[in-house]
Amino acid sequence: MVDLSQYLPILLFLGIAVVLSTAFVFLPMGVSRLTGSHKPDAEKLSEYECGFPAFEDSRGRFDVRFYLVAISFIIFDLEASFLFPWAVSLEYTGWTGWGAMMVFLAILGLGLAYEWKKGALDWE
Repeated sequence: MVDLSQYLPILLFLGIAVVLSTAFVFLPMGVSRLTGSHKPDAEKLSEYECGFPAFEDSRGRFDVRFYLVAISFIIFDLEASFLFPWAVSLEYTGWTGWGAMMVFLAILGLGLAYEWKKGALDWE
């Protein structure tokens, strides 16, 4: 006979997770219905972030350079997230770890130089 009592904590955890996630989804919707915030009027639909009406459709196309800059930011953000644990563990990884990180940084540097040469970082 299989002892299923060991799975009780897991089932309890999953049950609490389902209840909390359901509450986080449906409770704000219920509160907004009760407070009347679901009835938009001209004041609620007015521009509040920048203070003036948008001059283009919000679903318009973006210039591809926007995406290139965003991808570059993500790449160098990931580089920083790799550098911190590497610096902490450099004592244990030794010259092999140092060499591997220098190869990684050289590849990223070549990518940045290529991006710069192609004009992906120029903004008009």
